[in-house]
Amino acid sequence: MQRAHTGNIIGNIHDYKREVDSNPNRLAHASLSIGGDEVIPEFWTRYFGVKPDTAVIKGVSFMTPSGRKSYKPGRTGVWGVSSKFGVQSDHLEPHLRYLIEYLRLPRPDLRDLVNKQGGGMRFFCYWANYTGDRVPDVPDDIRAMMESMGGIIDIDEYR
Repeated sequence: MQRAHTGNIIGNIHDYKREVDSNPNRLAHASLSIGGDEVIPEFWTRYFGVKPDTAVIKGVSFMTPSGRKSYKPGRTGVWGVSSKFGVQSDHLEPHLRYLIEYLRLPRPDLRDLVNKQGGGMRFFCYWANYTGDRVPDVPDDIRAMMESMGGIIDIDEYR
């Protein structure tokens, strides 16, 4: 099996929000999210030391991805960051590796902290496969890392 081109990380990893991907129609991107009724987004912002792309407190209105205030309060707490604007690649592996580096994963205490807030953790992967011939590239070491931290990997494939 030939290894696919893994793309490039844009600029300084800690300033990635300042960069804009020149191709908004990427075929792949990923996010790491922590969610649950007792999840407190401010805690996770301090813990990781990064500003989230998604922060929702259960029972409180929030800003939608379009920048508008939600009409309904959050159904659950969520904290998440995305690779969408930080990586220029149509393959999942560079997006996942970017998030691992950006969030300095794995962290030995992460599983217990997520559990204490009654939450769950996942890599959520967007995968466009309109031609039907693309196979998601999630390396075994990333799968093992997520499993060791109590997280899961979800791939949302579009055909």
